Amino acid sequence: MNRKKTILVFVIKCICIPAAAVLVLFLLNIPYREIDDAKYMDMWNLRMLGNQINEVEIANVGSSHGAYDFIYDELTEDGYSCFNFGSVSQTYQYDLALLEEYGGHLDDGCVVFIPVSYFSFNNETVNETEAQALSVKYYHCLSPKNIPDYDLYTDIVTTRLPILSAGEDLLKLLPEFSPSLKVFAAEGNPDASETDEAAADTPEASESDEAAVAEFANRAAMRYDRHFNNKETLFLPEREEQLFSLIDYCKKHELTPVLITTPFSSYYNDPVSEDFLDRFYGTINRIASDTGVNYYDYSHDARFSENLTCFSDSDHLNAEGAAYFMEIIAEEVPELREVIHR
Repeated sequence: MNRKKTILVFVIKCICIPAAAVLVLFLLNIPYREIDDAKYMDMWNLRMLGNQINEVEIANVGSSHGAYDFIYDELTEDGYSCFNFGSVSQTYQYDLALLEEYGGHLDDGCVVFIPVSYFSFNNETVNETEAQALSVKYYHCLSPKNIPDYDLYTDIVTTRLPILSAGEDLLKLLPEFSPSLKVFAAEGNPDASETDEAAADTPEASESDEAAVAEFANRAAMRYDRHFNNKETLFLPEREEQLFSLIDYCKKHELTPVLITTPFSSYYNDPVSEDFLDRFYGTINRIASDTGVNYYDYSHDARFSENLTCFSDSDHLNAEGAAYFMEIIAEEVPELREVIHR
């Protein structure tokens, strides 16, 4: 009798302990989903499609050059429906996946800008860890059928039960017991308005400007190193094939694809070899010719390349620069001009 009771207790424990662990896991997963969701804020704008944004007339895809260099505020204020599908390190493969998922919200004849950057025919990611982190975020905004190389396990641990891959982020669920320290900024320096104007002409201000330019050049060198060095090849055949597929999708769905290279500063352009540029432009021009798609190149445009106030770093425009860029292409790109003036 005692033996049967011992076995029964053991069986109950074997059932209850895992069940309790699973229950705790599910309960923790509920608040953690909000923490995990916050890591993918750059994809949140996709939620507006079909809600606040419909029948998109002007859009773009692309990596960070698409994400940061296309700002549609003025066009939106003028009543045009615009959308930016760009995201950091996004490849043509994921550009296409996003259009396959959300292309139904684009209007017939929608102009789709496809940025072509120096790293577009290679990988902007520099290692496998970065590449995996890049792919994970698309599990939060694409259905399984549209996710390249879909993996069920990755889906479960990233979107269904992200608590399983929380790692150190799990600590964010713990309450903060220590009192928070608040630092209140001074309301203002009464002498600041008198000294700021004079400071512009002082040697210290000049030295500060020189230091800023030096830092800008240093960052440009880091960007060049990331995009060009330690790579077996700078032109992968599969990247070219993915661009062809992206263009084919646009044509098949009556969209208007436009190839474009966004502005770069001279600091980013200067180290790039002539041999690379010859192959880069040869590749783009061949693709443009084969597909009948126009290509516009602003990478060396003097209105930007020598004007550092337009850039946040060596190859990304800041908000003011992006607004200026949009003004220029609205006048100079016929496909966009046709939409604006029709």
